[in-house]
Amino acid sequence: MATAIRGRVPLSPNHAFNPPKSGDRSYFHKQCSIRNFLMTLSTTALGKGGGLLEKPTIEKTKPGRKSEFDKRRSRKMSPPYCVLLHNDNFNKREYVVQVLMKVIPEMTLDNAVNIMQEAHYNGMSVVIICAQVDAEEHCMQLRGNGLLSSIEPASDGC
Repeated sequence: MATAIRGRVPLSPNHAFNPPKSGDRSYFHKQCSIRNFLMTLSTTALGKGGGLLEKPTIEKTKPGRKSEFDKRRSRKMSPPYCVLLHNDNFNKREYVVQVLMKVIPEMTLDNAVNIMQEAHYNGMSVVIICAQVDAEEHCMQLRGNGLLSSIEPASDGC
């Protein structure tokens, strides 16, 4: 029952389990060369992507500049702000709904109509609650499209 590893070194139970004959010095040399070959074979097979982990890439940033991870973390940890829409007598209701859907990407038609109606009847409505940076951006976009809007911290009951 002889087996071969990649057809190079024949192995059989006799090689592994029979003790050496006294005076047979070539036996140990053969065993060492087989072991060296097997170790070389196993390390080269692993080196070809078998089990070694690649070195992780580290994002390097310049001093004073935040990485994308830091920006996302600071947005999540910053206190929430409310973007408020105020009623005006200048813009049509349909236009207000269109601007809300354009400025806030996740805004649905039903939500935009409800926000517009609440601002029309109550004088003011909460458009979205988000991080301060995003709230300022949404507020400026609403104002850029001719709507009256403001922001305030969300902890004040908005």
